[in-house]
Amino acid sequence: MIAEAPAKLTRNEGLKTTNPLLAGTIPQTLADSAIERFSEDDYEFLKFHGIYQQDDRDKRKAGKQYILMVRTKFPGGVLSAQQYIVCDDLASKYGNNTLRITTRQDFQFHGIVKSNLRQTMQSLNEALMSTIAACGDVERNVMAPPTPATSPLVEQVLEEAHKLSELLAPKTPAYHGIWLDGNKLDISPDANAQFTDPLYGKCYLPRKFKTGFAIPPLNDIDIFTNDLGFVVIEEKGKLAGYNLLAGGGMGMSHGNAQTFPRLADIIGFLRPENLEAVAKAVLTIHRDFGDRTNRKHARLKYVLEDRGVDWFRIEVEQRAGTKLEPARAFEFTRQGDLLGWHQQTNGNYFLGLFVENGRIRDQEGYQLKTGLRRVIDKFPLEVRLTASQNLLLVDVPPGDKSAIETLLAEHGVSVSNPFSRTRLASMACPALPTCGLALAESERTLPDLLTDFEKLLAEVGLKDEEVVIRMTGCPNGCARPYMAEVAFVGKGPNKYQLYLGGNEPCTRLNKVFKDSVKGEDLLNELRPLLVRYRQERVGTERFGDFCARVIWPEMQEAKA
Repeated sequence: MIAEAPAKLTRNEGLKTTNPLLAGTIPQTLADSAIERFSEDDYEFLKFHGIYQQDDRDKRKAGKQYILMVRTKFPGGVLSAQQYIVCDDLASKYGNNTLRITTRQDFQFHGIVKSNLRQTMQSLNEALMSTIAACGDVERNVMAPPTPATSPLVEQVLEEAHKLSELLAPKTPAYHGIWLDGNKLDISPDANAQFTDPLYGKCYLPRKFKTGFAIPPLNDIDIFTNDLGFVVIEEKGKLAGYNLLAGGGMGMSHGNAQTFPRLADIIGFLRPENLEAVAKAVLTIHRDFGDRTNRKHARLKYVLEDRGVDWFRIEVEQRAGTKLEPARAFEFTRQGDLLGWHQQTNGNYFLGLFVENGRIRDQEGYQLKTGLRRVIDKFPLEVRLTASQNLLLVDVPPGDKSAIETLLAEHGVSVSNPFSRTRLASMACPALPTCGLALAESERTLPDLLTDFEKLLAEVGLKDEEVVIRMTGCPNGCARPYMAEVAFVGKGPNKYQLYLGGNEPCTRLNKVFKDSVKGEDLLNELRPLLVRYRQERVGTERFGDFCARVIWPEMQEAKA
């Protein structure tokens, strides 16, 4: 019998194994002004430093014009007033004069050119901000509930998220050596051979790894979409521990049945003192069992899918050195943010401001970027970014509320967030022109599409209804579309898959209703469904629940 040859590892695995410092030839390229772009190998290494090399796809006919996107790493989305001011300055000086809030509570700077890259990174770090591991095959930004009014445990959980972020960060000296120290970094084969990351080893993870915390009943970070999730269990106002979730993830590929969005499994309950050990256990399971031969099948969710929850629980317990208890009861009732003014437990207030698709910018009559900057210049408030791409100004003394309202109003920004409920619940990924993976428009298209959808709701007698709509330019799922009541997922130029049936607390995946719909036909597909919903809904049933109850069985019957 001839033994089967071992499966071939992916190109990325070879790059990481031979260069565990993650430096590649980034220093040489930075130093050579005649080189306009980083190599294909360095493109992969840059991700670990929080950087994506892109080009403006609107200008490709004139030749590729290379630009860079830099992503911060804010555990729980928390940054100080001074840090916000630095970010605002950098966006104006080196970026495209916008700040983009991500769906993982970070900022992205778009449009940075290579000659300004090191100064951007240095300025962020001088203000005690980091970008390391904001991208790449490592633990990404650790998410946590940002809203002060939802639970007295919010601040404690934010602190745990920050500690976990530090614990799970890669330890390569290349980050400081390239961007901050200015010293010559040894990136020779010998130096790479001598370095092994104490947690990740020489080859890091098979793919990205996402962690989050959530405090019921508000599922404000879409906890079931994470590789690793901790659901806070509260008893008598105290943190009793966490329910452990694992194996969630949104990404998939069109036409590849081996890939699919997946909700995390509930594994068990752990005590607070075991948090770090369990987090390391789950991450190292992905490190050791994730698929390194196929990056499209390399997320932790496929380990859970292939090996099962019972196997996974035993493996976690052995690695963490603790026994998981049965999961405690919990319930999520909704997803999303508290917008407008709300009182905190300490008597101060926070202000939640809607940021459409997370893009902080100035427009005619609505100067959000300038208005926020003036407020934060005058009132040194903590800023928190949300998983729904909105922004909170935190710890506002009662006496400052009126002045803040006035200052924002001078720039056309109302603290009442006067938008439809559906628009306030919407999200879109950046897509074109900067994302190299985009197959269709998203951020640039959704605002006008929502305007037409709002008219459609009014036309069919549902003017004040909230429908959670999310749009992405490709199936990778950055705006978590597979949890939405209605989702448009790019399949090609001006073509989208139409998904229906997510629910309000984001605990149920939606399903494909139509596989390919032209952009101009999306609302025509929804019109008859909305008419039926108005006529056949039960009580206050939401549109997503109606689709799951009525439309899904009809879809199944049509397939039979």
